[in-house]
Amino acid sequence: MSEEKRSSAGDERNEEGLIMNILTQSCGIVLLMVILVFYNRQTRVRLKTSLVFSLALYVTILCLCFDILSIVVINYMSELPGLLVEIVCKTYLVTFVGIAICSIMYVYVDIFESDRKKYRYSLIAYAFIGTIGIILIYTLPIHYKYSDNVVIYTYGPSVVTTYGVAVLFVISTLVTAIRNKNKMNPRRREAVILWMLFWFAAAIIQFLNNKLLIVGYACAIGVMIVYIMLENPEVNLDKRTGLFNQSALFQYLRQFYSNGQGFSAVVFIMEHSFKSAIQEEEKDFRFAIAQYLINISDAFAFKMDEDEIVLIFNDSMMVESAIAEIQKYAHLYSIQNLNREMTLKWMCIMDNRVVEGESEFFYLIKYVRQNNKEYIENGNVYINEKIVAEMKSRREVENIIIDAIENERIEVFYQPIYSNNDRMFTAAEALVRIRDENGNIIPPGVFIDISEENGMILRLGEIVFEHVCEFLEENDLRKYGFHYIEVNLSVVQCAYQQLADEYIDIMKKHNISPDLINLEITESASISAKKTMLDNMTKLIDYGVRFSLDDFGTGQSNLNYIIDMPVDIVKFDRTMSMAYFENGKGKFVMDAAMHMIQGMELKIVSEGIETKEQYLEMKRLGIDYIQGYYFSKPLPGMEFLEFIRKNAVKVMEN
Repeated sequence: MSEEKRSSAGDERNEEGLIMNILTQSCGIVLLMVILVFYNRQTRVRLKTSLVFSLALYVTILCLCFDILSIVVINYMSELPGLLVEIVCKTYLVTFVGIAICSIMYVYVDIFESDRKKYRYSLIAYAFIGTIGIILIYTLPIHYKYSDNVVIYTYGPSVVTTYGVAVLFVISTLVTAIRNKNKMNPRRREAVILWMLFWFAAAIIQFLNNKLLIVGYACAIGVMIVYIMLENPEVNLDKRTGLFNQSALFQYLRQFYSNGQGFSAVVFIMEHSFKSAIQEEEKDFRFAIAQYLINISDAFAFKMDEDEIVLIFNDSMMVESAIAEIQKYAHLYSIQNLNREMTLKWMCIMDNRVVEGESEFFYLIKYVRQNNKEYIENGNVYINEKIVAEMKSRREVENIIIDAIENERIEVFYQPIYSNNDRMFTAAEALVRIRDENGNIIPPGVFIDISEENGMILRLGEIVFEHVCEFLEENDLRKYGFHYIEVNLSVVQCAYQQLADEYIDIMKKHNISPDLINLEITESASISAKKTMLDNMTKLIDYGVRFSLDDFGTGQSNLNYIIDMPVDIVKFDRTMSMAYFENGKGKFVMDAAMHMIQGMELKIVSEGIETKEQYLEMKRLGIDYIQGYYFSKPLPGMEFLEFIRKNAVKVMEN
């Protein structure tokens, strides 16, 4: 083949490679432009991660444009000023480094935004490295590789510096994302790792084959992955209403708290009915309110739960007028379209800094809905420091309960019960106690109600029952004349369908005879969960367990209700016992109740007996069992054993 033909063939191959590389980068640009159009046409929450992604998107587009431009100018460099060619080629390299800088920024914004000092210093350090790299890229020489008198790629110190800085940032991004996996959004971590791996693989391929320019296109694919997995604005939208969703709210609030910024918030709660006939009306009402709130000026609207929408205002001066407008709209819409007025409740937080972070913000809303008297009675409340203090106190107790469960600081104390007929202690009531991390006992009145409301009473009750069964397994109480130990069941436990099965399993595990167990139910429990409770009671009674009706006289039931309950014992609450001695009417009430209960051949326990005179009077009345401080306060397991040993000896001696 002649030199002229070889040259012609080489020119054709280079021209084909040139066209192929330009088409590859052009495809990347088209892909990113499509993403850019969809990204900008949607309403977005103003998150720092979104801002960094926007920057990465624009820098990547710029990088691909300069990639194409550099391909063109170096192949026509003989016709162009050398300085222009060098500036274009080096600017492409700089944009390449810019993408790497954006990647590490994207990771750091997500991980270290709450640690502002570390976040700031780290970005300053990386910015310094990037700036030095950019200066070196522009000042160091760049060389051009020729083939058949045509430039096919660049190399030299400037290019080596580019790859060195880019690799440093890529590796830093990967290492930071992996090392801080517990601090980073899992989907963001996955997306960033894929982005970097695509880029890294393309860089290796291009390094091995300098004629194949695919790094820029790989960057475009990486950005697309991040967009699809995280930055598509629709990911943060509720599909039905178009409001921002709870995930977006969490990220938005975290950004405010991380930056120490203030905002005001109004939570709107729409009434809910369980009547199927009006549920469709409620859905229409909620949708209409959502569409109205989307258009509230100077505020972002977020759907938190099915019946909750949160408005975030940067300007607290707008809040009260906005509440009035929304209330007016809700009233008019419900009257005109539903022929009845729907309730739109609300709570307002004028200054978000009354709570310490996004998690506490969410907890506060839940707390107010369930516990704040003003909100429950009036349907609206301005949240103040007093309410927040009450919420924090409650949350502190919840944390103590959780910590005590996790660190096995749940204990059982036993209060002896004296039998007037047997003239000895024949039973005891098991009472839960919790210790804090310093070993101090937390009074039951502090944590019982809270644990019932948040459902933790199920776990507490299971632990207590397990401890009681272990205690009975390790100590033969029958030799001291003991008949049984009473264990309380809360309202929540009574409504738990698996209660009977789980308790039977625990008794079998510890080889406990069921007649050693007496479970106490409360009147309120029997009303709120009657069917489930009766099913559980039937299973346990068939197994051999007995039941008591606890705190009689303080609940919502009456004497007739005892007829429906398969109980053997009725316990008079301390309040009822004391009323007998302190109130003339109390005597008649207690006498009547006592005679009716005894007429049903049920046993009676009188709680709260504190003096000898009270004990003797209860004994004279024919009360079967006495429980109270007159005999003993609740005792830890070992002290309780010692107490009943001593008293059993006294009985035997007498």
